Amino acid sequence: MDLARALQLARDADVDLVEVASNSDPPVCRLLDYGKLLYLTSKKERESKKGQRSTEQKEVRFRPNIGSHDLDAKTRKIREFIGDGSKVKLTVRFRGREAAHQQLGLSVLKRVADELKDLVRLERPPTMEGRALSMVLIPALPKTEKVAEAAPEDSKEGNKQDQVEELADAKT
Repeated sequence: MDLARALQLARDADVDLVEVASNSDPPVCRLLDYGKLLYLTSKKERESKKGQRSTEQKEVRFRPNIGSHDLDAKTRKIREFIGDGSKVKLTVRFRGREAAHQQLGLSVLKRVADELKDLVRLERPPTMEGRALSMVLIPALPKTEKVAEAAPEDSKEGNKQDQVEELADAKT
């Protein structure tokens, strides 16, 4: 159809003539309400973004001579971050002459990693970055796998409940 006739049809129907595929030969156009098209495409984009989850990277900072209670508190916070599915960067900052004793910082990082070994995987091993020693931990299992693992445990409890009921029936 020629352009003049398509524009006339669009005016008569009180809609817009929108080019859908400009690369084809001849270009493809449609008669539709352009404002509605923009609204629907933006709505579709919002829906697709809602389903995506960007993995955040949280950072927890330590000192080489951190107290045990402070270390426990920060480890609990790391558990929360990992539970939310975030990456966690553990950083030990050295000041002054502390940088000469990097093994203290390494021992702090190892203690935290050992406490969380069932929840995390090591994404980046400990490395020096200027005056800081850091490593990155990521969740060991995605949330979907955790849910799948939790389901068999429930069925085991159900089996135990069935066994208890069978024993009660046998006694009566």
